[in-house]
Amino acid sequence: MDSKHIFGGVVAAFLFGFVVLYSSRRRENIKASEKNRSKKSLKSSGNGVCRSNFAGNTDVIIVGAGVAGSALAYALAKDGWRVQVIERDLAEPDRIVGEVLHAGGCIKLAELGLQDCLDGIDSQIVFSFAAVHKDGKRTAISYPANASGRGFHNGRFIQKLREKAASLPNVKLDQGTVTSLVEENGTIKGVLYKTKAGQELVASASLTIVCDGCFSNLRRNLCNPKIEVPSYFVGLVLENYNLPYANRAYFILKDTIVIAYPISSNEIRCLVDVPGSKQPPISNGEMASYLKTVVAPQMPPELYNAFICAIDKGNIRTMPNRIMPASPYPTPGAFLIGDSLNMRHAVTGGGMTVGLSDVVLLRDLLRPLNDLSDGASICKYLESFYILRKPTAFAINTLASTLHTVFSSSDQDPSRKEMKEAFFNYLSLGGVFSEGLMALLSGLNPDPLSLVFHCFAMLAYAVGRLLLPFPTPKRMCIAAKLILVGSGIIFPILKAEGIRATFLPATMPAYYRTPPVQSTDDRETGK
Repeated sequence: MDSKHIFGGVVAAFLFGFVVLYSSRRRENIKASEKNRSKKSLKSSGNGVCRSNFAGNTDVIIVGAGVAGSALAYALAKDGWRVQVIERDLAEPDRIVGEVLHAGGCIKLAELGLQDCLDGIDSQIVFSFAAVHKDGKRTAISYPANASGRGFHNGRFIQKLREKAASLPNVKLDQGTVTSLVEENGTIKGVLYKTKAGQELVASASLTIVCDGCFSNLRRNLCNPKIEVPSYFVGLVLENYNLPYANRAYFILKDTIVIAYPISSNEIRCLVDVPGSKQPPISNGEMASYLKTVVAPQMPPELYNAFICAIDKGNIRTMPNRIMPASPYPTPGAFLIGDSLNMRHAVTGGGMTVGLSDVVLLRDLLRPLNDLSDGASICKYLESFYILRKPTAFAINTLASTLHTVFSSSDQDPSRKEMKEAFFNYLSLGGVFSEGLMALLSGLNPDPLSLVFHCFAMLAYAVGRLLLPFPTPKRMCIAAKLILVGSGIIFPILKAEGIRATFLPATMPAYYRTPPVQSTDDRETGK
C-alpha cells in the first residue's frame, strides 16, 4: 500500500472520530435542551398588557433602538412588560454595516414575529456567496437546506422595527442621549438622559438593558472595556448595476478582503477591509488612490467598472472593525446584549444574527417571571444568559476572526500562503464541507463542536496537500509550521471565548440557574 493510501486512511479515521464525537455531543445537547424546556413553564400574556406588580410606570428600560433594541422592545412588550426605549436619534440611520441578515438571523426574526419588517424596504434575497480567490479561482457557497438571507439598507430595516415596537401600547419610544446609569445601594434603578432640547431627565425601571451598539458609553460600567481594532471597513455603493448572478453576494479573498452584496434592487454594498489601526485619509484623496491602485485590480471583471465609478463619485465612508469579548460584570438591575456586549470581526456579517439570537434567549428567560424588582435575584438568574448564548456567539465569532486572520495575512510566509490556499480549496469541496461552514457562519447550526471538527478537518486537508504525493523535507517543515500557525490562530480565540463555558457548559454553576420564586399576588397577566 503506497503512502498516499496510508495517509488517506489516517485522515479518514481522524475525521470519522470527530464525526462520532460530534454526533454524540449533539444528541446530549438535544436531550439537555428538551429537559430544560420541560422544567420551565413559560407564561406569556402575548397581547401587550401589563403583567408586573412593579410600582412604577416602567418595567424595563432599553437603551438603544437599533436592531437588537427595537426587536427586544417588541418581544418584551408582547409578553406584557411595560417598556421604555431611549434612543439617541430616531431619524433613519445611515450606516455602511448591518445590511446583510444571514439565514439563521431571518429564522430568529420570524421567531420574534418580526419577519414582516423585511417587507416594503426593497430587501434582496441572498441564496449564496461567490468566493473569489487569486488567479480567478472561484466557488459558489450556498446556504444549506435551501435557506436564504436578506440584504437591505440598515436604516430602512431599523425604522420598520421601531414602527413595529411603537405600535404596541406598552412601549414608550423616547429620543435622548443616555449619559449615565442611576445606582441605588448597589442596584441600577434606571438611567439619566438628556433630551434633544438639553433637558436632563431620569427614567426609572426595575431592569435596564443596554444595547446601544459598539460605541456605547455605558459598556465600561457593565463589562470589561477591552477593545481591539484589527482593521477598518471602507464602504462604497455600486449603483445601477446588476450582479452577474442574481441573489448572490461576494467574498473576494485575495490580497485584500472585499465583500459585496445587494442592498436594494439597484444598489450593491461593497466593503473593503483595510488592515491596521490606521487608514489612508479620505479628505486629501489618499483613500481614493489606495482603492484605485491597490484594491480595484483585485476586483472581479464584472465588478471593476462599477467599483471605479463608485470611487469617482466620492461617497467613501469608513467604519472600524471592533473585536470585543463578552466579559460582563454581574450588575443587579442592568444587563448588556448585542454589540454592546460582544463583537466579532464584521467580515462575515454575523452581528445581527447574534443580536437577534440574544433577544430571543433573553425574552425566553424573562417569560417565567412576573416581577423584576428584586435586582439581586434577577441578576443571579440571568447569569445563565451568558452561558446559553455561547454556542451561537462562539461559532459566529470564531469563524469570523479565523477567516479574517487567515486571508488578511501576508503571502511572504509560505505556511500562511498555504493556509489561504487550503481554506479556499476546502470551501470548494462542496457537500458537508462548504455547507457545514455556511451553517456555522449563518447561525443555522451554531454548534461549537461542529466548528472544531471543521477547523481540524481543514488543518488535516492543508497538511495533506503539502505531504502528498511525496513528503519532501521542505514540505514537512512548511506543514509543521502550518500546524503551529493554525493553532496560534484558533487557540487564542478559543481562550477568549471561554473553553469551559463553550464546551463544558454543564460544569458552570450559572448553567443551572432557575427563575427566582415569586409571589403571584396582584399579578396582572391580561388573561
